[in-house]
Amino acid sequence: MKFAHIADCHIGAWKEEKLRELNIKTFKAAIEICINENVNFILICGDLFDSVLPPINLIKDVVRLLKQLKDNNIPCYVIAGSHDFSLTGKTMLKVFEEADLVKDVANNGFVTDKTGVKIAGLYGKKTSLEIEDYKKLNKDLLESESGFKIFMFHTALNEFKPEPEIQGMEYTNLPKNFSYYAGGHVHYIFDIIKNEYGRIVYPGALFPNNFKELWDFKSGGFFIFENNNLIYKKIILKDTLNIEIDISNKSIYEIREELFNLKDYEDKILLLKFMGELNGSISGLKLNEITFKNAFVVLKNLSRIKTKEAKEVILKEENIEEQLIEEYNTEFKDLIKDLMIILDKEKEEGEKNIDFEKRIIEEATKHLNLFN
Repeated sequence: MKFAHIADCHIGAWKEEKLRELNIKTFKAAIEICINENVNFILICGDLFDSVLPPINLIKDVVRLLKQLKDNNIPCYVIAGSHDFSLTGKTMLKVFEEADLVKDVANNGFVTDKTGVKIAGLYGKKTSLEIEDYKKLNKDLLESESGFKIFMFHTALNEFKPEPEIQGMEYTNLPKNFSYYAGGHVHYIFDIIKNEYGRIVYPGALFPNNFKELWDFKSGGFFIFENNNLIYKKIILKDTLNIEIDISNKSIYEIREELFNLKDYEDKILLLKFMGELNGSISGLKLNEITFKNAFVVLKNLSRIKTKEAKEVILKEENIEEQLIEEYNTEFKDLIKDLMIILDKEKEEGEKNIDFEKRIIEEATKHLNLFN
């Protein structure tokens, strides 16, 4: 018996077009590996898509790949994750299930694969609301079933989570007596065997989902389980080059010169992380003029920059420096800083783009007192 364990594909997550395409190409590569490895079945443990209703072009790409699995007689078992779960049940996963491309196992019972493996699972919800659903599981039924059993879940486990601020639950909330617990949601690679339970595994994200993950992991992958052995399949379609630039005690000219002299980034994902105190304004760096034409894509992280005008400029990983006001005005300095904080807020899990935009506009409008 041989199966693949995939999680957190987050197809459609990247705003940067080249990285969005690289994400779907990574999913394609994973499917091709599974076919070439002749796995008996595939598990996708939540967040196949980054949203409940992804763009139609991405849906078409995924359908084409899932059809390849069906043509090769490889079943695909899925659960929804915190990003692609909907309380109404109206998700692409349900559409795929109706088309007989996948099988949703989050039904409080077992689905039996042709190999005889019995698969059950529970979906993930935004803000980890699925934790309450574990109290409603028919654990007696799940635990008493014999044979090789897999439980698919999309939840952080407090004892093993990589970052303490991630909301999770104790692993003892899982039903006992399963051979394999196929996890998703936390983007790190983890494997442990617990008495009375079984093997608990997280494969990490199939493709890095943000600047930090690209910086830390450079790539993603998935697991193949065969004869009680786990084999990690790393997928690297583009190399990543991390460059940390200390701007302390340097003039803007020196910083720009250092950037112009960077080498060996051709056809790579170039990650630029700036740190230190800037002698001048960020706009003075004119980062948009430095294009790195031969790089595959360039991402900049300005979160650790401090300036003499404002001791700490709150910026995220995206290239939003071009949106900053050209020069600070003493009269409106506090207002500018407050607006930067508002504009720096991120979309909440499950929040639609239109709702996110409305929330930010309302907060900014209220702060500016435009209609008072």
